[in-house]
Amino acid sequence: MTEQKKPTFRRDGERKETPPRKEGFQKREGQRASFQRTSERRANGGFPRSNDSRNGGRPRYGNRPAGNRSANRMDADNTPNTTPARRLALEVLSDVHQNGAFANLSLNEKLQAARQLKPEDRRLVTNLVYGVLENQIRIDHALKGFLAHQVKEPAQLDILRMGAYQILFLDRVPDSAAVNEAVKLTRAMGMDSSTGFVNAVLRNLSRQKDELSWPAKEEDLRTYLHVMTSTPLWLVDRLIADYGAEEAAKILSYRNAAPCVTVRPNLHTSSDEELIRSLDAKGIKWSRGVAPHAFLLEGISELTYDQDYRSGKYSVQGQSSMLAAEAIQAKPGMRILDACAAPGGKSAYLCETMQLTGRVFAWELHEKRAMLLDAVKRRLRLENLRVAVRDATQPMQDWESTLDAVLLDAPCSGTGVITDKPDIKQRLQAEDIPAIVETQKQLLDTLCTYVKVGGTLVYSTCSILPEENSKQIEAFLQRHPNFTLETLPTSFPQNLRQQQGKHGLQLQAYRDGVEGFFIARLRRMR
Repeated sequence: MTEQKKPTFRRDGERKETPPRKEGFQKREGQRASFQRTSERRANGGFPRSNDSRNGGRPRYGNRPAGNRSANRMDADNTPNTTPARRLALEVLSDVHQNGAFANLSLNEKLQAARQLKPEDRRLVTNLVYGVLENQIRIDHALKGFLAHQVKEPAQLDILRMGAYQILFLDRVPDSAAVNEAVKLTRAMGMDSSTGFVNAVLRNLSRQKDELSWPAKEEDLRTYLHVMTSTPLWLVDRLIADYGAEEAAKILSYRNAAPCVTVRPNLHTSSDEELIRSLDAKGIKWSRGVAPHAFLLEGISELTYDQDYRSGKYSVQGQSSMLAAEAIQAKPGMRILDACAAPGGKSAYLCETMQLTGRVFAWELHEKRAMLLDAVKRRLRLENLRVAVRDATQPMQDWESTLDAVLLDAPCSGTGVITDKPDIKQRLQAEDIPAIVETQKQLLDTLCTYVKVGGTLVYSTCSILPEENSKQIEAFLQRHPNFTLETLPTSFPQNLRQQQGKHGLQLQAYRDGVEGFFIARLRRMR
């Protein structure tokens, strides 16, 4: 396929639910349980992604470990020991800020390589990386008052951000330890001449953190949301224009106070009742989700090595991703295309719903992402799944009117899952949106021709921007009057079905308890 410039596309949003922020920089009561949420990411293990990516992408925050408090220990080269977790977190942040890397991919890669890290250190790495990225504008606002000059060295700035995050947000590590570790890390990175500067900035921040000045919500909501939710001003303005000030504030401020991981049983070999018995036997606390077959697990760490997961008895998948696949209403014997399929949660859902009959064709643009689909196929033994590396924007005339259904989980801005992947806020630019919308249009216009008369086309994104969602479907229906919007199936929760608008269903995390998502179910009439 011809490479197209897609600087911020997200086929798979990942949900990271975090405790709600308090006014000012009050430290959080407790931290988030560790969980690596990358679904079907490795063929033989590795961290599962928690939704097909909508619920995943990275470990969750865990309890803040004390770290290495031996400030006087020396490495063999006489360099003061710095906590390995902090150095690894700095490497990931540098990769994101200097190389444009995706945080979840860089973090996963480095954690996989650092097998010697203890579980508590792995949680600390994750906590630091996502804590800094989630609160970066807010942290920079706090640091600004203590910087006499601009910090030009990127690694030094990230060290300051990591120290500030620990001082301002974490309650399980003393401020003095955060400062000392930052100084040691500065020295370990070969910046000895900057140790005094780093020490002074962070100690001053620690002493004056309760007197910091913040934008007033009542006086300037726009600036308040920009700083306190660490959201770019252009996106704050866009959401206020699209949703109004009150709802935009709810969208940007929402954090889930009870983080969990979402799983579902293998719909071919297992059942909800069997999964419940298994969870109870393992002493796992669970509750029912909004989506059919969804179970929310609390206090869970890595599920990768659980034998039931490895043997394919259940999958990790976000609820919105499940709902998108459920909208197809797959039946045994159908021929269905999942056009942008990696990492494979929705493809698996369809295959299992069809009881491994018929065919599910799973297309991916990039070979590496197609490998994720192969991993899912092997783990779940999906005999009716056919994986291919293919550019879905390129028409294939021999496919016209041959499929019972097409699922297009389109490349998008990922604005519905920014709390999962906060690096989107640094990467996404306003000028990226038109190119994304155009690619979605091309995909819709091409793929709709493959649907039989009477067949189903489901369009979904992990975006909350109307131009990618309701406006995209409105324009599609004008271009293709042989399609019509259908109500969502009765297997959807009634409250969600009632929220469906004229051109589809817009899910909001703060309101619906699932990932920010859009789903439209269309029928070809002629």
